[in-house]
Amino acid sequence: MSSTQASEPAPRSLVVTSVDRAMGRRLWIDRWFKHLMTAGGLGVIVAISAIFFYLASVVVPLFTPPDIDRATTYAAPGQGGQVVALQADERLEEIIRVQADGNVTYADFFRGDVHANQRIALPPHVQVNSIALGDRASRTLAYGLSDGRAVVAQVGFKTRFDADARRIIEPDIEYPAGQEPIVLDSQGHPIIQLAVQSGADGTTVVGASQDGRLLVSGIAIERNPITGAETVDTRSAEVLPAPTDIREIMIEFKQREMYVLAGARELWRYDISDKSAPVLLEKIALVPQGERVTALTLLSGGFSLIVGSDRGRLEQWFPVREEGTRFRLTRIREFEPMPSAITVLEPEYHRKGFMAGDDKGNLGSYFATSKRLLFQRAVSDQPLVRLAYPPRGNAYIAEDAAGRLHVAHVENDYPEVSFYATWQKVWYESYEEPTYVWQSSAANADFEPKFSLAPLTFGTIKAAFYAMIVAVPLALLGAIYTAYFMSPRVRGFVKPTIEVMEALPTVILGFLAGLWLAPFVENNLAGVLLTVLTFPLTFFVAAWLFYLLPQNVRLLVPPGWEAALLIPVLIVQIWLCLAVGHPVEAAFFGGDMPNWLSNVAGIKFEQRNSLVVGIAMGFAVTPAIFSIAEDAVFSVPKHLTTGSLALGATPWQTLTRVVLLTASPGIFSAIMIGLGRAVGETMIVLMATGNTAVMDFSIFTGFRTLSANIGVEMPEAGVGETHYRLLFLSALVLFGFTFVVNTLAELVRQRLRQRYQTI
Repeated sequence: MSSTQASEPAPRSLVVTSVDRAMGRRLWIDRWFKHLMTAGGLGVIVAISAIFFYLASVVVPLFTPPDIDRATTYAAPGQGGQVVALQADERLEEIIRVQADGNVTYADFFRGDVHANQRIALPPHVQVNSIALGDRASRTLAYGLSDGRAVVAQVGFKTRFDADARRIIEPDIEYPAGQEPIVLDSQGHPIIQLAVQSGADGTTVVGASQDGRLLVSGIAIERNPITGAETVDTRSAEVLPAPTDIREIMIEFKQREMYVLAGARELWRYDISDKSAPVLLEKIALVPQGERVTALTLLSGGFSLIVGSDRGRLEQWFPVREEGTRFRLTRIREFEPMPSAITVLEPEYHRKGFMAGDDKGNLGSYFATSKRLLFQRAVSDQPLVRLAYPPRGNAYIAEDAAGRLHVAHVENDYPEVSFYATWQKVWYESYEEPTYVWQSSAANADFEPKFSLAPLTFGTIKAAFYAMIVAVPLALLGAIYTAYFMSPRVRGFVKPTIEVMEALPTVILGFLAGLWLAPFVENNLAGVLLTVLTFPLTFFVAAWLFYLLPQNVRLLVPPGWEAALLIPVLIVQIWLCLAVGHPVEAAFFGGDMPNWLSNVAGIKFEQRNSLVVGIAMGFAVTPAIFSIAEDAVFSVPKHLTTGSLALGATPWQTLTRVVLLTASPGIFSAIMIGLGRAVGETMIVLMATGNTAVMDFSIFTGFRTLSANIGVEMPEAGVGETHYRLLFLSALVLFGFTFVVNTLAELVRQRLRQRYQTI
């Protein structure tokens, strides 16, 4: 009886309880995994959003307007009289006001409290008839006198520290051409218009005398480093021909050219590199008929001319090369106009910015290269007569006709950036036409910022295009054959091998491409091109020849092993093309195809070019596309293929009308992932191209991509500077590009899935 009881089944309630417990545990695990996956997905979204907002936070200051604070107005310090020049120190502690009578006043920048007075040594018993300012960084100015002479001075200050380490500013006036006035007009006629420029190579003064003559004088002072003795070399001449109604004269920074404004709108340009023999280069009308030029200034560097008119028009002009060494002054760009007639213009010390004031007291701040109006504000109800920047460009100083000074601190760190400067063609100084240029550094302080992202974006697209041309056909066709036609045994060897290739570091591929593949392609260009062009043809010819073989011979090859027969065929094809390449070059390209392309065909050839990058990046991208596409094709349900074959469709028809349509979402995803990999690739592009930021789609030229540019220049960029933030803008562009492409790809993939899910 006990044995019978032992064999009896467990009560039903116990079985149900065990099943419920197992089911409950499974549901609990499923619920927690659901929460875990949801948290992971939300975490990814939060991480991506954080990256986006961080990049945006670094980029946004580039496009924000300047911040103006501490705006103050007070009576101009000094003894009254016409203002000649305004200056300030870097720390915005001291303001210097120079007057027509030679009086120089040093005062507090924001309060106007006078600290010191100094006087420029003007000769007694003469009258000042004209005044001129030189390059702002040199602090040079000149006075034209009534006896035909001119006084050149450099007004500034010296700093010292007292016993308590307090910074003390002291007046400093120097005379670069000597304290004795320069004789411009030996006949003693008053100088009614004047221009001056002084530098390490000497001082140049140009004056228009009251009797209508235009006179130039160049003074070079050489000091003996041992004895201290000075040797003065003076060269003077009368400028012929000269205009009659001279209103303003300007000398460019390097003292080689001179501009003379005559009449209402005519500008005469002279070559004064030889001060004893000036030459008229051209005459040009700056504004349309009926309009009058009211202000002129030269930008920092002395190459560009800013023109202001009585209608508020603002334009930039500079010489452009035409033929050989001939240059012609050309109108480059027009800025947003001022509300009223321009009365005064003022350039920045070291950047391509300038300020404009009009006769209604409006002040506008502009940057030439970016064609950007930084701000425009009414600072007075009187016409502005003099403007000034401090050396760092972080403030403005404006004096109106009522003798009041208007000053303010200005946070203006990124004037070089605008949509125009980063994405459109810009006509840079010394360039023959507008173009796209990225050049973040230069050898001198006259550098004009060139921050166009267009060539970098173009290079990114170009790299992805050539990489995908190589990778997509190889990867997709290989994936389709491996998943659908290849025998399981061969597939078990091929697929893992290709997937292992995906783990190969791209720096190795870039190293090989730059140091081995690039020279190899250059030395065997014809053979390499023949190999690329005949590669598809070799497949078709080999397949056709295999089809022509007798059936009993074809049956000797097991199904799914046919691809193995292509390996020796392709080896022979590559060897044959490379062997034939050199005779082809000798017969048709003078034995040197790269040289023939550059010098005969006019196609620029660079050793590290798009062909090399396309091959190397195609090799890097192929495994990713192959692996995903092969899985998509292989995952097509077998009942679909067997059903199609059972209904009489051939394997090829089944592939094209059933398998590929069903696998199309996965195939499309594979292509998009490969595209993302190609767009973001850095090391191969960095090592296998010339890294030249050019807009050229030729397969024989290099390029620079956004990612490679970030990798190269980020270590050199100063944190918070324009260059630094533009590199973050490059990263944001890459981020946005991949986000848009992936979003569109997902929409297309979902559409394909919905369309073909009923097959």
